[in-house]
Amino acid sequence: MAPSPIAPLAAFAYAVRVQPHHTDYGGVVWHGTYITWMEAARIEYLRSHDIDFAQWVSCGVDLPVVDLSLQYYQPLRLGDEVVVLAWPQPRRGIRVVWQYQIQNQATQATCVTGLVTLVPVNTQQRKILRQLPEPIKSDFDRLYASVV
Repeated sequence: MAPSPIAPLAAFAYAVRVQPHHTDYGGVVWHGTYITWMEAARIEYLRSHDIDFAQWVSCGVDLPVVDLSLQYYQPLRLGDEVVVLAWPQPRRGIRVVWQYQIQNQATQATCVTGLVTLVPVNTQQRKILRQLPEPIKSDFDRLYASVV
């Protein structure tokens, strides 16, 4: 099966080296590690656009994952240098959808692709927000303006 999607040129690149705590007993990256790397890449992507996720949380908004899918193509192993490419899909209402491509840096082979859907939630009431409060709305507007 051929890997997809193809990362856009503007995708954010987050570098990682596979450490012992990322792997199972066989030295292969444990499946949950990929999710951790994807979240780190997403937060660093936001930071690269001067968006502070911690500020969103302090405003009473969280973005929990409501859907997650991974496709595995080949394993990564202890010591491998990895690049996690992350980019947001075009806006779909209140949902925020991110795509990922995790590559072996030495071979440029795509090892894992992922798709994560987040929705904004009021942290007090734990209800989905239909409209974003400031400064989060402005942050999203700025983020998506840079993606187009």
